[in-house]
Amino acid sequence: MFSKIQRRNKIKARIRGKISGTAERPRMTVFRSNKQIYVQIIDDQAGRTLVAASSKGLEEGTKTEIAAKVGAAVAAKAIEAGINEVVFDRNGYLFHGRVKSLADAARSAGLKF
Repeated sequence: MFSKIQRRNKIKARIRGKISGTAERPRMTVFRSNKQIYVQIIDDQAGRTLVAASSKGLEEGTKTEIAAKVGAAVAAKAIEAGINEVVFDRNGYLFHGRVKSLADAARSAGLKF
């Protein structure tokens, strides 16, 4: 029996084996803690973060509403930096709740993935 963390790490390794970010199509990865949510757009070939956003400082609304604001913010920063297409890395988390609302907000703000 796996613990929750071991299960997530196993899924995360499987995902990272399949996807990788390039300069043309960087990887958008999500980290979700109990209180905050963070998102980065990473060029894995160069090994650097291109754009990042987090929920620090945002306190209005529920966690899913805050995640949607973070998704819209990272999409705006990415489009400003000239990034239109990304590969979405859910980082081992299930695609629902906060992760889904972040992704949907980023899509509706103009990012393609």
